[in-house]
Amino acid sequence: MARSAHKGNSTTAASLRVALYARVSTAHNGQDPKVQLRNLREDCQRRDWTIHREYIDVGISGAKEQRPELDRLLTDAHHRRFDAVVVWRFDRFARSVSHLLRALETFCVLGIEFVSLSEQVETSTPTGKMVFTVLGAVAELERSLIAERVKAAMRHAKAKGTRLGRPKAAVDATRVATLRARGASWRDICDQLDLSKGTAQRS
Repeated sequence: MARSAHKGNSTTAASLRVALYARVSTAHNGQDPKVQLRNLREDCQRRDWTIHREYIDVGISGAKEQRPELDRLLTDAHHRRFDAVVVWRFDRFARSVSHLLRALETFCVLGIEFVSLSEQVETSTPTGKMVFTVLGAVAELERSLIAERVKAAMRHAKAKGTRLGRPKAAVDATRVATLRARGASWRDICDQLDLSKGTAQRS
């Protein structure tokens, strides 16, 4: 970023606007976002970063697709209301490697840096860029493994005699023939009997 200067493995940028994100899956059992936020605030103060806003999701599992505050953070990111996102750990922010990678790709396009304190990773540093590349490879492996599991499950089902794909539509051949005899078009027949043209013609 134009306003950032790199020194060692840390990013220093006077008046850099940052968004802090914290999440706990439950408000009970001693979980408290204040623990994460305290460390995030201290780090920002040490670097002389300005906290634009704190986004906090409480009582929400990391596996959930929708998280109100994370969604709000991403919306604000598209409006460039801050220059960097700071989190305590990757797993507090993303539900999977693929999810993390998609978010980092979005931030990269928007010119927003990403910092994870526990992992000591910053996308603005050479080490952070390397981690970004590794995450991309891991995400691709994750997608390949999922695809292979789906294919294996389909092969297993087929071997057991399970029919895959859409169930065949029940066709009243007599009614199809009657409608055709009355001069109905294939389109009209398909609409009336809720059939595809191929199924109707094969009846």
